[in-house]
Amino acid sequence: MDFPPSLPRLLIVDDEDMVRRLLCDFFEEQGYACRDCGNAAAALACLAESPVDLIISDLHMPGGSGLDLLRSVRQRFPEIAFVLASAAPEAEVTVEAMRAGASDFLLKPLDLMQTLDAIERVWACQREQHERRRLLSEAESRRTELEHLLNERTRQLGTALEQVRQASAETLQALAMALDIRARDVAGHSLRVSRYGVELAMQLGYDPSDLARFEYASYLHDIGKLGIPDAILNKPGALTADELTIMRTHVQIGFELVTQVQSLAPAADLVLTHQEHFDGGGYPRGLAGNDIPFDARIFAVADALDAMTSDRPYRRALSWQDARREIVDQSGRQFDPAVVAAFLRIPKERWLELAASAQPSLSSAALC
Repeated sequence: MDFPPSLPRLLIVDDEDMVRRLLCDFFEEQGYACRDCGNAAAALACLAESPVDLIISDLHMPGGSGLDLLRSVRQRFPEIAFVLASAAPEAEVTVEAMRAGASDFLLKPLDLMQTLDAIERVWACQREQHERRRLLSEAESRRTELEHLLNERTRQLGTALEQVRQASAETLQALAMALDIRARDVAGHSLRVSRYGVELAMQLGYDPSDLARFEYASYLHDIGKLGIPDAILNKPGALTADELTIMRTHVQIGFELVTQVQSLAPAADLVLTHQEHFDGGGYPRGLAGNDIPFDARIFAVADALDAMTSDRPYRRALSWQDARREIVDQSGRQFDPAVVAAFLRIPKERWLELAASAQPSLSSAALC
């Protein structure tokens, strides 16, 4: 239903000619468009010819009551507001009218100014409800569109992932680089995070098979961002609350993608939980402490180190000392204290070597 810019179109229904004429003249003087009918059957015929926005109807009329008309209008024209009027309505009739969908009930003889106030209230409420329905409809349309996009991307990615079922480490590195490029991320981000995380995992006693699994999973950690619309993924400014909610779905999207391919399944836990915080303040599940997979707790420190020591569109890279200080400060909050302790055992020079090996064409000065 498209609302007029300000005033509703009225239909006055009453078996008394004088009442109809009085109301029509009054509302037309106020700028309303008015029509009138003498009974319920005529009103329904009038509605079939051209629409109105609000009906004012007498309750007691020959050939069909206002309550009968209300029920018919609700079935055939549910968007029309309906106000009943009666000289002495019974309480049961009033309750029945409200249950049937009446917007208000007026007492006759009608006071013109009180009637005008009532119509303005009903119309304001009707517009508010319409706006709410419009916003809900738009939100549902956006959700449906995003679901369609996600399903299509999932289908495409499923095909692509099947093709890399036997992927080598080099192929996974290439996939990680492609993810960085699509997200307009810092060059070499995924490779550096993987190198940093493997170094931490070695400090924490991972054996060769665990290290291979961790490296494999870290390349795929942000694969779910392929299911995020470009307008959100590459938005230059801050995300709205709704956009942030959509962005955060990338971990669940990634989890669902890698679990579709048996050879990629070992990456599933890290993909799903790499945004969890040690104190429970992360997402998607708000896990805390040892409930977070150890791979994800290691990865969180590696990811934060690279994020802080890399230039971003909205800020310059932090110095090594500032990044180190921030990681220590977040021990027990964002990060597992055991992983932070392992981070502190690794000398700065080793981090510089890892940064250079992961991105040899770039200076490692950001870690200085």
